[in-house]
Amino acid sequence: MSQNTPIRTRIAPSPTGQMHIGTLRTLLYNYAFAKKHHGQFIIRIEDTDQKRLVPGTQQKILDVIKRYGISWDEGPDIGGPYGPYVQTERLAIYQKYIKRLLDRGQAYYCFCSPARLEKMRLTQTKNKQVPRYDRHCLSLSPAKIAKNLKQNKPYVIRLRVPQDQKIICQDFIRGKIVVDSRQIDDQVLLKSNGIPTYHFAVVIDDHLMKISHVLRGDEWLASLPKQVILYQYLKWKPPIFVHLPVILNPNGRGKMSKRFGSVSAQSFLDRGYLPSAVNNFLMLLGWNPGTDQELFTLKDFIDSFNLQKLHKTQPVFDIKKLDYLNGLHIRRLTVSRLSKILAPFLPAIKEPVLEKLTPLLKERIEKLSEAHCFTDFIYQKIDYPVDLLLQRGADKKLALDMLTQARDALAGSPNWHFQLIQQILLDLIAKNEWNTGRFFMVFRVAICASPCTLPVVDVLPIIGQKKTIDKLNFALAKLS
Repeated sequence: MSQNTPIRTRIAPSPTGQMHIGTLRTLLYNYAFAKKHHGQFIIRIEDTDQKRLVPGTQQKILDVIKRYGISWDEGPDIGGPYGPYVQTERLAIYQKYIKRLLDRGQAYYCFCSPARLEKMRLTQTKNKQVPRYDRHCLSLSPAKIAKNLKQNKPYVIRLRVPQDQKIICQDFIRGKIVVDSRQIDDQVLLKSNGIPTYHFAVVIDDHLMKISHVLRGDEWLASLPKQVILYQYLKWKPPIFVHLPVILNPNGRGKMSKRFGSVSAQSFLDRGYLPSAVNNFLMLLGWNPGTDQELFTLKDFIDSFNLQKLHKTQPVFDIKKLDYLNGLHIRRLTVSRLSKILAPFLPAIKEPVLEKLTPLLKERIEKLSEAHCFTDFIYQKIDYPVDLLLQRGADKKLALDMLTQARDALAGSPNWHFQLIQQILLDLIAKNEWNTGRFFMVFRVAICASPCTLPVVDVLPIIGQKKTIDKLNFALAKLS
């Protein structure tokens, strides 16, 4: 790949379900690399697996990518010079290249029935052989092929893998990879329904769309020799392949999976993670800038990204690190912005109240979804056991005295603002020589039904004088 070759990268999700969080990591790397070099980033939909296709998923994939702040230069919704960008809309293109391979003897018709193939695989497994096609149809005569086609006998088209050759592949991270062609199966290129397989379509599409670099998960590394053979047969120069280490589960074992909760990119937004924080976290899963910097915007990442800093080891999806980064990103937001994005997570709280609560929440939550834990007491009738009021060694008599005096003093207040409320309570504490920490813990439970809450005096002006008194009366009833 010459230095003058335009940088063009792509992401090619399959509309068979929601986009995996690992795919978003791959997308970020492709996007950053293209933009760093003033190139183009392309989205292509690989929908050749029609059996697993989920209607409506294509649009959901595009929507979630947008929610993470990523745009693209070419794709199924905006078009481009190398479209269509959906594989099932490119079937005529694939037929042209299948014919070329057939004419050169580099691919062949296979009329084997599913029953025969299954019997063959069972026999190979029984004999402790690696299951692979036995080339039964490779030697069919042109006359026999013509007869089968005339009779409309179902067929697939297979790649004719060269025999006894060393297939040399290049990966940016791993270097030269040599594979004996005897280990490569004569894979299906075109299925019986006329739709190409992934291995065939991806080569055609990447070449015709002038993709310069293919950054993808290393689960596709096993497919590389098959694709290299196709590039050789078609006399095309392959792109630069960069196989990214797979992301491991939080326990460090196995590919990131549903065992630890939903792994779709959308689910992290639903759980209250900011797009910027998830992006930041994923940027560092397999790459680092070589510095101590840990907070990255998309622009920062584009400016800093380079392939030389990619890791060879498999990164672990550390949820605690994601939570930590999400908290940092939350605290970087303005109160106005945070209030708006908290609203869907607190639908029962009206906008004016939420605007007052947001500064208190901002310093205490790591996920947007945690906000309800701090605010349930405002709009829900919260019950709790009486023993919860007995904080820091307070007995029922002391708690009853504290809350009775607090209620009476607050009920008689002519005004209702933070400074006055705080002074009333501090004067009570001084007058009675109560332990300050003990009083406020008892008072906190009475107001918020929990010992872990937002600053209790700060929330009183927000919930109002009447609701404050009602909560204190509820607590006193429990103690009586």
